[in-house]
Amino acid sequence: MNYCSSCGSRVELAIPEGDDRQRHVCPGCGAIHYQNPKMVTGCIPEWEGKILLCRRAIEPRYGYWTLPAGFMENGEASHEGAAREAMEEANARVRITGLYTLFNLPHIDQVYSLFRAKLMDLDFRPGAESLEVALFSGDQIPWEDLAFQVVRETLRFYFEDQETEEFIVRSGTIDRSRKHPRGYRITLL
Repeated sequence: MNYCSSCGSRVELAIPEGDDRQRHVCPGCGAIHYQNPKMVTGCIPEWEGKILLCRRAIEPRYGYWTLPAGFMENGEASHEGAAREAMEEANARVRITGLYTLFNLPHIDQVYSLFRAKLMDLDFRPGAESLEVALFSGDQIPWEDLAFQVVRETLRFYFEDQETEEFIVRSGTIDRSRKHPRGYRITLL
């Protein structure tokens, strides 16, 4: 950030009184510009044991598969955003049934909330951000072509839980780790 969005003055990095970290502070009007993690919400659309995935038509990770998910909008609840993303990316009508995973990704300043959802019908098709959409059973998932680690971990848990028919809500942190053979570390709470 270079300029204050309130008055247009050039901002400075400083630790505001009572704070413990540097923020962009405007010396002109005194505004403190906080930068906080972005909230991402999405869902696992289910139909008779299969789940709906979208192949991305946008960067990052163009051409890779993912769950319908995206940044929350102001004025919406996370479950509403998850249903909206399913409609935008897959033209899929879903009924959100509950939170499934909540993952912190501090290395990219994001928090993901992914919900289980029931597809209302099979009338889905690619939205503007998807090349194609399709239903997959656990043995059909294109594991090597999944776009994001958070999607991979969520699906891994989902198909493990599907075997026992006991779906457990999980939360934790996924972070980069040079020491881990996969290049990332997942810590569950």
